Amino acid sequence: MISPELGKAAFRWAIFLVVVSGLLLLLVKPGTPQFVITVVMLAAGALFGTVVFVLVRIGARRP
Repeated sequence: MISPELGKAAFRWAIFLVVVSGLLLLLVKPGTPQFVITVVMLAAGALFGTVVFVLVRIGARRP
């Protein structure tokens, strides 16, 4: 479904989103718009990484 090289690049982007937003959560105050956007980006990065992982695994099973 997705090539391993493309999956690796996409997974790196997902890790980047998760790490940066996770670090930003330590700096922003809860209840602010920045906090909400950071939490949404953390969830988006985690979801994106999960989708990429599943697509690469499905592609690896096919001959």
